[in-house]
Amino acid sequence: MRIGIGTDLHRLEPGDSLMIGGVAVPSDVRAVGHSDADALLHALTDALLGAIAAGDIGEWFPDTDPANAGLDSRTMLAAAWREVQSRGFRLVNLDAVVQLERPKHSPHRGEIRASLARELGCSESQVFVKAKTGERLAPIGTREAIATTVVVLLESESA
Repeated sequence: MRIGIGTDLHRLEPGDSLMIGGVAVPSDVRAVGHSDADALLHALTDALLGAIAAGDIGEWFPDTDPANAGLDSRTMLAAAWREVQSRGFRLVNLDAVVQLERPKHSPHRGEIRASLARELGCSESQVFVKAKTGERLAPIGTREAIATTVVVLLESESA
């Protein structure tokens, strides 16, 4: 068994949608980042890489590489997931927390869970995403940022 944890934080600015777990959630803000700034997929990618001691998202996809500008976070997740599988591991479950004042993303939870399950080729019952606010405290509660945390549990396929 292997456990991995990943976190991510992105500044918010005016926009028309916010990428959360591969889903464009309607919003008046968007996350700012070198790639598409999907904080949930970034944290998941880091959790997977950490669980197998294979580095982190910054090593695999440095923001200093122009090829990564605007990169779809699903591409990064897919590379990390292939590495996990190549080392003989499968997902037991993942648990995520998305901290965001608005838009309220819990109405999109089902779609986000389905997106994550699809990307990992697993059942939605292995994926959960919780929505938390910042209780009006900076930077989450003042709508300056989105923060995410993901924990994954992997097991050896030979187990």
